[in-house]
Amino acid sequence: MTSDNRNTPSESQQKEEFRLLDEAAFAEQLKLILRGNESLMRDLRLVSSLELPQSYIAAGYIRNLVWDHLHEYPYRATHDDIDVVYFDPADLGEEKDREIERQLVSSTGNAKWSVKNQARMHIRNDSVPYLSTEDALLRWPETVTSVGARLNKHGQLELCCPNGLSDLFMMQVRRSPYFEDHAYYLERIERKAWRTLWPKIIVFD
Repeated sequence: MTSDNRNTPSESQQKEEFRLLDEAAFAEQLKLILRGNESLMRDLRLVSSLELPQSYIAAGYIRNLVWDHLHEYPYRATHDDIDVVYFDPADLGEEKDREIERQLVSSTGNAKWSVKNQARMHIRNDSVPYLSTEDALLRWPETVTSVGARLNKHGQLELCCPNGLSDLFMMQVRRSPYFEDHAYYLERIERKAWRTLWPKIIVFD
């Protein structure tokens, strides 16, 4: 008697299913961490009110908050900037970004705001034009940094994580697949002293 394996998932399919389950669990955990930080939620509400296209608070503000949580640190403002990203190919001028920064600084009294239209950033990075905010984040130096969060019009948290969340929550720092400057990747990690601030992280060359 032979068994019928036609409906049995392959090993690769099973691994993909487990990966997706892990990512879903990490996404829910990230949302819990974000909701638990009133400073960040206040900043998300403020950015949402600007109604910028494809806008998120991204990078270190999110990454550092997660690593603080995983290290059981109290909340620390360890971000250098509050990075706001959006995508508007109709207006590539830097002055719009500076005006938005002035609005945010005026509203909060915090000078750390940094606003960048990702539709323009391929010029600085000597790359092909990005297709969206998500496409731009995909090409950031580290997978753990390419994460953003926003509030939609219903006040619900939405995430942008083109490189997934596994590395962020496993505290494994890797170069993003589409970021080619290996030397810059390593120099940036040392300059920001991540291993001193968060000794549990593992950096992959």
